[in-house]
Amino acid sequence: MNNNLIKGAIFDMDGVLLNSEILYQRFWLEALHSYGYNAKENHILEIRSLTGKKAEEKLKSFFGNSLDYQAVKNKRIELMDNYIKNNGVEIKTGADTILPFLKNRGIKIALATSSPFERAKEHLTLAGLFTYFDAVVCGTMVKNSKPDPDIYLLAAKSLGLTPQECIAVEDSPNGAVSAIRANCKTVFVPDLTPCPKNLEQKLFALCRDLTDIEKIFSYNT
Repeated sequence: MNNNLIKGAIFDMDGVLLNSEILYQRFWLEALHSYGYNAKENHILEIRSLTGKKAEEKLKSFFGNSLDYQAVKNKRIELMDNYIKNNGVEIKTGADTILPFLKNRGIKIALATSSPFERAKEHLTLAGLFTYFDAVVCGTMVKNSKPDPDIYLLAAKSLGLTPQECIAVEDSPNGAVSAIRANCKTVFVPDLTPCPKNLEQKLFALCRDLTDIEKIFSYNT
């Protein structure tokens, strides 16, 4: 690995920094069930990292065009917000150590999340992580959401770097494809599912958890 060219690190949020993908899965299921849809875990895994139109299209492909996406989404938000208000949000293993580690090495840090800005700020602030970020890019800030490369291209630009100078840390196939298409050095840290075999050869690194990312920089001086 040529690590001397790495000047930036771009992180997805849900499932990478925060243990929140499991909450999205739970509350998407509850919301869909409340509207009478026989949703399963595999349906929700298919919409990870998707925003707006793409998530709506995917859910309608499962449950039909009559699905009221906005109503179901609003219910999911209500359920999840209430849960986090009462229980907080857990961080993923290594989230509280990798960010200061990178800061101490002079690596610029950006967030590239499909979540809206205010939600991302609130959740990362609750977790004590928000102040580490030099730039925050959300799905609403780009025309095309993951798996298109737009969000990673903008995140790198926001750091004043090229995508090739940045590692991009993802937990979902849609997110990893987005980062790969942007030509970032893509690091996959599995959360709800393992890395698909067809993506492994395209990765810069496959890590067990965020603490493994430190090894990428072990030869940087």
